[in-house]
Amino acid sequence: MTPDGWPVDLRGVTESVVATLGPNDRWNVAALGLHAPDAPDAPVTARTYGRTRTWRNFTERGGGVVQFTADPREFVDAALTVREEPEPVLPGADAWVEVRVETIDSEVRGDTTVRTWALEPVESEVVSERVPTINRGFGAVVDATVAASRLDVPGYDTAGLLDRLGYFADVVDRCGGPAEREAFVRIDEATGWRALAAECGLDVVDVAEGDSPDSS
Repeated sequence: MTPDGWPVDLRGVTESVVATLGPNDRWNVAALGLHAPDAPDAPVTARTYGRTRTWRNFTERGGGVVQFTADPREFVDAALTVREEPEPVLPGADAWVEVRVETIDSEVRGDTTVRTWALEPVESEVVSERVPTINRGFGAVVDATVAASRLDVPGYDTAGLLDRLGYFADVVDRCGGPAEREAFVRIDEATGWRALAAECGLDVVDVAEGDSPDSS
């Protein structure tokens, strides 16, 4: 469905990038999963985990700018690095929506406080439209950022996460294009997961930047 005020269709959990204004007057860029509403009059929601910059800026500023992009490198930078920009909308965004946020739920999972936010659209714009295509490498990059972000989180099985990263690396190597391959190299550089995999005796594919043949 396309909720009122949102520039794109949302279904399940739609991956996005959010920019929130920090105390230094720069926009912090982070990954944000958008939960589609179950009913037309229900809000779009998102969760923050722990005391992140997004949580802080949502709390202090009351909103941010959610944007949608098909560039896998944007997701890697948002999920695994501290990225701050002078302007909220990224050059590669296909659409964006300014939102107001309100906490509607909070729960503690282990040592982490998980907050659920209702997102209310204020203003939005579709910057560019494109014909959707399917690239398994893109999906593998997004899933890899989730696994990589949990490597240092207590309660997650490191060996299992490394095994998943090895699988995603293989998918990107076989099916990804130049952008996906470059994105995975950024995952390597941001996390050092390959060194951990070597310590665990795992043999993983080395994804090199550049073209790769498509594979089913």
